[in-house]
Amino acid sequence: MAKNHRHKFSIPSRYVLLALSMLCVVMMVISFATDVMSVPLNSVVGYVIVPFQKGISKAGEWLNDRTDSLNTIKDLQKENSELKAKVDELSIGMNDLQADRYELSELRELFALDERYSDYKKVGARVIGKDTGNWFSNFIIDKGANDGISVDMNVMAGSGLVGIVTEVGPNWASVKSIIDDETNLSGMVMSTSDNLIVSGDLNLMNDGNIRFSQLIDSENKVVTGDQIVTSTISDKYLPNITVGYITEIKEDSNNLTKSGYLTPVVDFKHLNTVLVITDLKQGK
Repeated sequence: MAKNHRHKFSIPSRYVLLALSMLCVVMMVISFATDVMSVPLNSVVGYVIVPFQKGISKAGEWLNDRTDSLNTIKDLQKENSELKAKVDELSIGMNDLQADRYELSELRELFALDERYSDYKKVGARVIGKDTGNWFSNFIIDKGANDGISVDMNVMAGSGLVGIVTEVGPNWASVKSIIDDETNLSGMVMSTSDNLIVSGDLNLMNDGNIRFSQLIDSENKVVTGDQIVTSTISDKYLPNITVGYITEIKEDSNNLTKSGYLTPVVDFKHLNTVLVITDLKQGK
């Protein structure tokens, strides 16, 4: 009977060792090549990609800051506009308040003046127009013939005499003040009853004065500070209405009369309301 023989396949150990050795060498080469190639790739990433990403990040931050700044500016502009509106509103309110206070002060002065000259009948009026310039030398009031106003009526404000009515319409009247260059009136020193002539002078009004002349004061009783009023001998002005106070006095070259300056008691730069005395000088 024949015997069956099995043939077994086997690799010699030396071949296995050689194969393993070659595999290790291949793996070492692949590992080395990978490391070498990673150097330029990392360099590209480090010198190109990273700065680019940083640039994008910086640009994003700048745009974000810029947007915040613009929003802040818009908010500040809006707030500034609102504050300006409030300031304008407050300024208007303050101006109105000051105007009201000034008008109230004027009305109080007129009331006191009305009581001081209570013997005279009067009509209150507002100033509605004036000549050019700083001074109320000639001006228009809002009362006329319909209100009983007529030519040569005396006009007062502040603490005394303003002037006289020179022309009248139905609902208006013109007033020439005592500071006008063409005005002359007969005055009197209150303390001595000495007469003098008061003359308007717009140039002198820049220093707050008008002039007086023809004062006879042989006893030298008249001094600075004396009150000047309208004289009883005036043909148009009612007597004893305060005109002003002497600020300077000197003897004239003729040694017979004196002249000088006086300060009016009315503020001729600011006239808004006046009192018109509806009584005329006797004989008018």
